[in-house]
Amino acid sequence: MTISMFKIICVTDRKSCKEDLLTRIEKIASAKPDRIIFREKDLSNREYVKFASKVLEICNRYGIPCSRYFYPDLSGDTHFTMPMLRHITLSEMKFRHFAGVSVHSVDEAVEAEKMGVDYVIAGHIFETDCKKGLAPRGIDFLKQVCNSVEIPVYAIGGIDPENIDRIAKAGADGACVMSGFMTCEDPAGFVKDLRRGAEKI
Repeated sequence: MTISMFKIICVTDRKSCKEDLLTRIEKIASAKPDRIIFREKDLSNREYVKFASKVLEICNRYGIPCSRYFYPDLSGDTHFTMPMLRHITLSEMKFRHFAGVSVHSVDEAVEAEKMGVDYVIAGHIFETDCKKGLAPRGIDFLKQVCNSVEIPVYAIGGIDPENIDRIAKAGADGACVMSGFMTCEDPAGFVKDLRRGAEKI
């Protein structure tokens, strides 16, 4: 993997966002990360669909791929939890344009690959307020996941411009960042700092 292929992915969390989420997503999309994952999985199905349509409109305007969390139809890019994924049949997966899943063990990563996902997100790697009180799985865990599957592995959890180089050195194909994107003063500068940090390898 060359560093130019290393992906920077934003994961949304409106509860930690310092402003209106759609306003923030507009700023993030204009900063050109490689993907936005619209998380917000606590919304009702109806609320999520309504919100997601607005997010997709913004992402499409800036040419940024957007994954939705277990979107109820069979089209578009979708991100799953493992319990969600286990309820999807292989035939249904064929209708997904691009699908990924969050994993928390090597076994889950291997299982997910067999089920036909395009990527896995492994975490959490470093300490993070999003997982307060839970010990991080660490860099060795990330390396094990990367060595266990052929599909891209993206890391998540406590990643910032100062430690993202460790993610790249571990063999990950990219980094997912949630709270940093939701709280930074300058999303465009934040993306540049993340890319610059990854280049330290």
